[in-house]
Amino acid sequence: MRAVVCEGAGGVEVLKVAEIEDPTPAADEVVIDVVAAGVNRADLLQRQGFYPPPPGAPGTIGLEVSGRISQVGAEVEGWAVGDEVCALLAGGGYAEKVVVPAPQVMPVPDGIDLISAAALPEAVATVWSNVFMTAHLKDGETLLVHGGASGIGTMAIQLGVAHGARVLCTVGNTDKMDFCTRLGADVAINYKEAEWASVVNEATAKAGADVILDIMGAKYLRDNVKSLAYDGRLVVIGMQGGTKGELDLGRLMSRRGLITGAGLRARSVEQKGEILAEVVGHVWPLVAAKKVRPIVHRTFPLDAVAKAHETLEQSSQTGKVLLTI
Repeated sequence: MRAVVCEGAGGVEVLKVAEIEDPTPAADEVVIDVVAAGVNRADLLQRQGFYPPPPGAPGTIGLEVSGRISQVGAEVEGWAVGDEVCALLAGGGYAEKVVVPAPQVMPVPDGIDLISAAALPEAVATVWSNVFMTAHLKDGETLLVHGGASGIGTMAIQLGVAHGARVLCTVGNTDKMDFCTRLGADVAINYKEAEWASVVNEATAKAGADVILDIMGAKYLRDNVKSLAYDGRLVVIGMQGGTKGELDLGRLMSRRGLITGAGLRARSVEQKGEILAEVVGHVWPLVAAKKVRPIVHRTFPLDAVAKAHETLEQSSQTGKVLLTI
């Protein structure tokens, strides 16, 4: 089968489409004939040599796919050959076929085409597990989303609005501000033109945000803590702004704040299965009701994988970038 492999670590020039062996499912796995695969920032880090796959995961890149089941392991129940599905992976998605543990497979939500479904697993699982399962966002609370126009950001805005939260977000230009407000954000802040923490302070009448979903890490740590409401929860899911920052413990304690860091890829099959079961139960009905939808910026054929990575590196996208297989 054809798949994207990395010839060493580095820039997009190391990405090559090559022939590799077809995967064989274990008793508790299925094989999916891939129709589309999501492109994520974790993929860029893996290509650069900074984010190796967890033990046992395929060495090829790709954390989410959509497609049709072509093989079913002997112990798998509830899935059959021909089922249209999307799935969360530990790796291997940039390929014509991928093997996936059955608990990490989900049905395609009603009303969503098979290609667009590839934009859902990573973003929805990340947002649901962090904003709702960990931070317990409630109706009437304020959610601050950094990177509001990203795949995760657009999903966080929609899910926050659908659950009755007031949503603020940060973005990098005016077009993205407009897009996020049309998506439901109450306030969109261009961090290149304004001090976002000051805008948050003003927009919340100095109350702060109850939940902050952060992709930046160290660079935003000080202002994130400054922007927390009483009993606020800061969830750090990325380190685009560095790994080490100074924490104002006095401010954190005075606000009774909670900071947690979370990753998805290295979790066990059982943990991922629990998250995805909640996603199917709580989010898929919202998708079917058209209250939440995948935002697809652009699709690229597998042979144009380098351009897909460049689009993400330039942060020029609004929503998800996909590869079509």
